[in-house]
Amino acid sequence: MEINGIAHTFVTVGDFDRARAFYGELLPFLGLKNVMDIPGTYYCVGGRTGFAIREAPEENRGERFDQDRVGLHHICFRARSREGVDEAHELVKSLGAKIIHGPEEALWAPGYYSVLFEDPDGIRLEINFVPGKGLLK
Repeated sequence: MEINGIAHTFVTVGDFDRARAFYGELLPFLGLKNVMDIPGTYYCVGGRTGFAIREAPEENRGERFDQDRVGLHHICFRARSREGVDEAHELVKSLGAKIIHGPEEALWAPGYYSVLFEDPDGIRLEINFVPGKGLLK
């Protein structure tokens, strides 16, 4: 068997309203279309990607993400061009995201170019571009 990608990723957020406003701008910018927007869940699909946010149970609301704990470290969306990474950087700045690093090259793969930032709950998100297929074959 060989998988065909990741069907969807759900992240639990501590402040749903703030996260919904943030992802309501970011995900459509990335070309994802809203397929579910109900109380406590916002889900978009596009580019062979599904991504959703879900409200934390009441006892966990208001908590912030810690990428050094066991579990998720960060999520990276793949852009189709370096210019797309630059445009995403401008968008997330306008949304008030904490920028961990602005667009820069890295050694992960030849031509790797990315921006790394945090959503309102501190979940780290990256948008990268790698020429050609990169390491994804």
